[in-house]
Amino acid sequence: MATLPTGWDREIKPDTPETQLQNAIANSAIAPKRPVRVTLDGKIHRFAVVGDKNTEKAGWYIGFGDNIPAGMFGSWRGSVESKWLADVGRELTAEEIAACERRMAEAAAIRDEERRKYREQIANAVMNILQTVTPAEPGHSYLQRKQVGVYGIYQTGDGRLMIPIILDGRIASAQYIAADGQKQFHGGGEVKGGYFALGPLPPQEGPIYVAEGYATAASIYEATGATAVMALNAGNLPPVAKWLREKLGPVQEIVIVGDNDESSTGQAAANEAATLIGARVIIPPEIGDVNDYVTAGGDLKALLTGKSTWLTAADDFCAKPAPIRWLIKKWIQAGGLAMVYGDSGTGKTFVVLDWVLRMAAGIDTWAGLRVRPGGVVYLAGEGHYGLKARLAGWKKYHNVEHLNAWISSGACDLNTSEGLAKTISEIRALEAQDIAVIVVDTLHRFLIGDENKATDTKTMLDACSKLSQTFDCTVILVHHTGVNQEAKGRARGSSAWRGALDNQILVSTSGDNIKLEQVKQKDCELADPIYLERIPVHLPGWFDEDGAAVSTIVLEPDEHGGEKVITALSKTQHLGLQAYREAAETYGLLDEYGNFAGVRENDWRNAFYSKYESAKQDTKKRVFQRIRKELIEKKEIICDGDTYMLSSDYELEFGYFVKKLKIKISKSEQNRDLEDFDLKGEKHINGTDGTKNEEK
Repeated sequence: MATLPTGWDREIKPDTPETQLQNAIANSAIAPKRPVRVTLDGKIHRFAVVGDKNTEKAGWYIGFGDNIPAGMFGSWRGSVESKWLADVGRELTAEEIAACERRMAEAAAIRDEERRKYREQIANAVMNILQTVTPAEPGHSYLQRKQVGVYGIYQTGDGRLMIPIILDGRIASAQYIAADGQKQFHGGGEVKGGYFALGPLPPQEGPIYVAEGYATAASIYEATGATAVMALNAGNLPPVAKWLREKLGPVQEIVIVGDNDESSTGQAAANEAATLIGARVIIPPEIGDVNDYVTAGGDLKALLTGKSTWLTAADDFCAKPAPIRWLIKKWIQAGGLAMVYGDSGTGKTFVVLDWVLRMAAGIDTWAGLRVRPGGVVYLAGEGHYGLKARLAGWKKYHNVEHLNAWISSGACDLNTSEGLAKTISEIRALEAQDIAVIVVDTLHRFLIGDENKATDTKTMLDACSKLSQTFDCTVILVHHTGVNQEAKGRARGSSAWRGALDNQILVSTSGDNIKLEQVKQKDCELADPIYLERIPVHLPGWFDEDGAAVSTIVLEPDEHGGEKVITALSKTQHLGLQAYREAAETYGLLDEYGNFAGVRENDWRNAFYSKYESAKQDTKKRVFQRIRKELIEKKEIICDGDTYMLSSDYELEFGYFVKKLKIKISKSEQNRDLEDFDLKGEKHINGTDGTKNEEK
């Protein structure tokens, strides 16, 4: 006989917090060079990761060991970081969760101070390297291939080009370019807002050009003789342009030269930078950057000084296909402006949350349609406690640990210059790489003025357009329907809203479900409505101020499309239902409460035989067996042993049947009380042979 191992009945406890944090670091994308020895003392600790050289330590962690152990860890080489919370073997209380959140905020402050010191260390390392390198060789293979010269850049001992990155007048980091064109920043160095200038800064005269890479800036410098500023990448164009405008003043002409990317990334960043400072934009006519344009034989000087990029020839405009980019296939366009509106209580916030949280969690489908992942900024103007529960319930239901999303702590007047600047500044401070959508919930909480006035509407639409251009993202407005009954099907406010929207979606109720219906779809046909059912989710450890447990809902597509699927019945099947009704009136059973409780199969069969026109008994029997099976399969009839009930779709019929039955009882038994009868289905109102049952 097999024996159980010693200690099989002991409670399995979680690893120590130190071991948990050590394992979390080891299993992350940080890739430490060696196992990290963890100390939970509330201080920041550094460790070396793959890619660090000499004494560099880009890895770090902060752990608090008191109460519920918590902290953060990450690496400044690649900007990887993660929050950490120890598993204590039980659900945490709301108070414990709040305490852990405060710990996380404290850890973030410690991290920021240490990152500042780390960046100073990297800057010093770069300056030390610059003391040892030599000016780049004009014959370097990268420079030869790009057909540009050497303008203040260097070459390392291993043959890479080295370009200093300047930030606020000081060297902050460096970019390295290998012979094959592969580019790499000095690990952990500060890049955002950094630049490298070819030519004097400020310029002696004429315009100043801002471009992405060295080869592009060098091509511009050689073609024009004007100062060209290298902004390192597309995302850095807006902050560099802003710094130049502040430094050089409003009179200086600044021209933004963007890349013509297939993804439209370069064009969007260039337009954002130009809008931010009031500059002109130049985009090469073909896919690629202006260096590609020059090496292909293009006249760059003419492109930079002559041809308009604002007006395009119609033939060129439609020469290449431009398919719609979707965040949610057929429903929400990428880079567009959408409005989701509905009456109070219809679930519009639940709908929008389900969409954007799927993007933030990397869940790639919704209602069978493709969802594009990306970062989410949710501007919430009210109901933050309820919103917390909804997010927590959604994460629990979908088993999601991390969301690439951020929630505002309140509203602001988004259609004012101050409110818009605050919003853009706060989002930029996130240093998020891919913001796919910004949600404004609800519209009236973020708009100062009157939503019914076209002038106030325009200021809000301009603010939304600015957000969309700045972050190359979609903006979704959550709004209410009109107040009057005849306005329930349209969004509240000025008609200017509808004219400016790419998508307009009405949320309403359909029975117990939520119905989504497209009212406007700018660039394609309207999709079919989608129905969603509400799924309740309990939140362990969540209680309201009275100690009652907190729950919320999540949404799932309704497999029946939100409406009863009606299948046509044949003539014979209708005859079977008519026979059932007659049998119910004459032979129906009652339960102990006097409600209709079904029909015996024998009584139903006899009623059908009397109605079916055939002289052959075998034919009647065969047809009845077939239609009985068909009606059960169609769920028109429900079988319980040898008793048959109509489906719940005939609930109005039940009242009719019960009323008829009670009248018959009253007449046949001369008003005797129902309690004197056996009402549990043991007696019929009339016998199967047509005679009245007597009490036995």
